[in-house]
Amino acid sequence: MARALYIHWPFCAKKCPYCDFNSHVRESVDVDAWRKALIADLRAEAEVASGETLTSVFFGGGTPSLMPPELADELLNEAEKLWGFADSIEITLEANPSSVEAQNFAALAQAGINRVSLGIQSLDDKTLQWLGRLHGSLEALKALETAQKHFERVSFDLIYALPDQTLDEWRDQISRALGFGTSHLSLYQLTIEPGTKFATDVRRGVFEPLNDDAAADLFVLTQELTEGAGLPAYETSNHAQVGEEGRHNLTYWRYQDYAGIGPGAHGRRGGFATVRHKKPENFLQAVSERGHGISEQRLLPVSEQAAEALLMGLRLAEGVDLSALEQRFDRKRDDLIDSSKLAQYVELGLIWLDGSRLGVAPDGRPLLDALLAELVSDNLVAA
Repeated sequence: MARALYIHWPFCAKKCPYCDFNSHVRESVDVDAWRKALIADLRAEAEVASGETLTSVFFGGGTPSLMPPELADELLNEAEKLWGFADSIEITLEANPSSVEAQNFAALAQAGINRVSLGIQSLDDKTLQWLGRLHGSLEALKALETAQKHFERVSFDLIYALPDQTLDEWRDQISRALGFGTSHLSLYQLTIEPGTKFATDVRRGVFEPLNDDAAADLFVLTQELTEGAGLPAYETSNHAQVGEEGRHNLTYWRYQDYAGIGPGAHGRRGGFATVRHKKPENFLQAVSERGHGISEQRLLPVSEQAAEALLMGLRLAEGVDLSALEQRFDRKRDDLIDSSKLAQYVELGLIWLDGSRLGVAPDGRPLLDALLAELVSDNLVAA
């Protein structure tokens, strides 16, 4: 089974109002302290999760493009010593498209980063300001151009289903985005996450989220335009040319093992789920005292693993292989999937079934969460 490595850099220049990720703003960062702590955490994880060559590394955050390239280089060198790298390893770094960070792209590529994911989020300046971004659209496009010069593969993110957004507005923006020639796009609907500034704004009546019907129409338009441009959805929010899918995230969605290090990082290995301390200062203290940043480690019940594998795998266009899941988790098919609901949704054209492989049909994609809640067997949930 493939092994991936996730490294979390928790620092941002500013906290965006929609963001519920583990990100923190600090006046200064002691890079040497973080180098020692992250390398110690890497080594501790490798002691219990060694034996498989890494097929992908992902620097997430936070804003890992704010990390000094020298530190990224050191972490990659250490990871290669500990695990070894596959010949075709994918090494991705999330980056904000600011001119300051774009100046580091050449050095990051030299360190071994071969794929970058740019958080452009919008091609409209007013929207970027509302989203709390520090860059403008022109700056973002210049950063995209720079990234395409230095990295083998480039992806960027856009957020849609914004308050009052129309089909024509989104059609114009996504058509522009498709014209930049990247092989991968991540297109996310705005969700109002608890604990964010936007959640407070909605509660206070500052703005109203786009209604579900309008958001569904935008979702359908997104699928039509990206597929027509040769970047079909391979996952609910991710679109790529064939062969250009994000290999690291496929590890998550295919429910394969991965190691996660750094503040708040999640990992999964051999049926165990791990979580690192979220607050940066607590993470540093834990590594100093115990040699690793783990705050919680638990053995997942087989029923929980099976449910997670279904919920993750059915986000993919390729779906899941029920026979493989039956064998992997020692469960009968009726213990995984509600057969009566399955037959009903297949007849309605919302679900497809091809031999033992099951997936969500295009007409079912806008209803994904509701379908998943119905399809997963009560026997599995109650186990």
